Amino acid sequence: MKNRKARSFFIIGLTLMLVLALPIIAMADGGDEYTPNLYATIWSLLPPVIAIALALITKEVYSSLFIGILSGAILWSIGLGGGKDAIFGILEHVMNDGIVGNAADAYNMGILVFLVCLGWLVAMMNRTGASAAFGRWAENRIKTREGAQLTSILLGCLIFVDDYFNCLTVGSVMRPVTDKHHVSRAKLAYLIDATAAPICIIAPVSSWAAAVTGFVEGEDGFQLFIRCIPYNFYAILTIIMMLCIVIMKFDYGPMALHEKNAILHNDLYTTADRPYEDAKQDVVEGKGKVIDMILPVIALIVLCIVFLLYSGGFFDGAGFIEAFSDADAAVGLSIGSMVALLFTTVWYLVRRVLTLKESMYCFPEGFKNMVPAIMILVFAWTLKTMTDSLGAKQFVEALVMNGAEGFMNFLPAIIFAIAVGLSFATGTSWGTFGILIPIVVPIFQGTNDTMLILSMSAAMAGAVCGDHCSPISDTTIMASAGAQSNHINHVSTQLPYALTVAAVSFVAYILAGFFKNIFIALPIAILMMFGVMFVLKSIFGKEPTVEGAK
Repeated sequence: MKNRKARSFFIIGLTLMLVLALPIIAMADGGDEYTPNLYATIWSLLPPVIAIALALITKEVYSSLFIGILSGAILWSIGLGGGKDAIFGILEHVMNDGIVGNAADAYNMGILVFLVCLGWLVAMMNRTGASAAFGRWAENRIKTREGAQLTSILLGCLIFVDDYFNCLTVGSVMRPVTDKHHVSRAKLAYLIDATAAPICIIAPVSSWAAAVTGFVEGEDGFQLFIRCIPYNFYAILTIIMMLCIVIMKFDYGPMALHEKNAILHNDLYTTADRPYEDAKQDVVEGKGKVIDMILPVIALIVLCIVFLLYSGGFFDGAGFIEAFSDADAAVGLSIGSMVALLFTTVWYLVRRVLTLKESMYCFPEGFKNMVPAIMILVFAWTLKTMTDSLGAKQFVEALVMNGAEGFMNFLPAIIFAIAVGLSFATGTSWGTFGILIPIVVPIFQGTNDTMLILSMSAAMAGAVCGDHCSPISDTTIMASAGAQSNHINHVSTQLPYALTVAAVSFVAYILAGFFKNIFIALPIAILMMFGVMFVLKSIFGKEPTVEGAK
């Protein structure tokens, strides 16, 4: 029945795409420098909406993303004229500008290299038996499910340099521990995702701080970022909610079913589609010890930080903060992970826990485990290309500028809501605050310093929130890969949690717009979050327990 429904929705998606294609026949050519007829209109947000809706309904992400991409290309082609010009234009836009262009992009390729290196590294750790040894070591020290989840949160908070790095490192280290304590893969993916972007966006030394700094012109971007931290309600309240969920021992929404199955039946996946289940076979008993897992992870962290600084010019005389501001995450992470991989290979050879031949055998295994994440990332990047070519940025700019004159006290909440919608639809938080921050800064620059900080914070918080909710977000995809969870399971279980925090954050921004005082607004926001948690706890009660699953 489920397969039949999925096929039905797939057919509906294709039909909708064909309907969108009908106007092409009647349209005239737009000139030498081509601009789509629907450029910078609300239609620019339709392709991601189609992709997201289909993904949530059908639970199948690849075809949903592709239909979204194709619908974007069809909307873009309106104005090319009918016949072969439109058909070849659509195909070229999808392949050359989209899939091939994004896969060949230097920055994107750096991220893909980082993914593959990390997959290779994790496969080597597993083959040595180091992962199994770490699991035994952690089992003797982490006695409860709560302890396993809190350790995941702590590790996620400590790795604040970059969200991609955070997702995959925390996942590879904590999976053996959370598996032993019957924590579902969906719950682990949530813990990873909630300590990735929300931590990075309030960490002064991170790739995110560097990105925000680069989007601010005519001001000290780093100083503004520091002042925005206490007003970033979504990031702060997400951390509070995550701790409450774990300590108060309850879940709600689809997550409750996943956790119930994990606790009572040791079923970590719940759904029939479990793309990473076979990866458990790679965890073997061997000569490896705990040090054989801890040392490579430390080397990975240190080397990625070193090469992030290198990419920002630190070793050419740039200051520490300046180097982070100018850092290229793709360069730093790809080189850092590659050097860490070489170090680990040599270390295992010296320790005689893995031969060179066995290390090389781990490459296809690690690559295979990262294929789902790579495919979704490339499709997600391509979908963003479609929305960019339709003028989504220009549409949102006009929307914000037109609404800036009135409702001044409500503006932070309005900016937050717009950022959530834009980030959710496009799957990019950096792209979202990259659009909104250059818009809001000139509005208040030199006239209202408090509203400048509030509006910047709202743009960053909304961008992270939409990114947190979106199934086409690269960070969400990375969290699924790090936890080795079915991607749609992660999205559907995390969505109610993210929307809960978003609702409280929206109210907090309304209050902050009137109070304009962080010492009033932040405590009220935190108290509201605690109040919501206690209400939810009273409604949904405690998670189930069985003997041996504490």
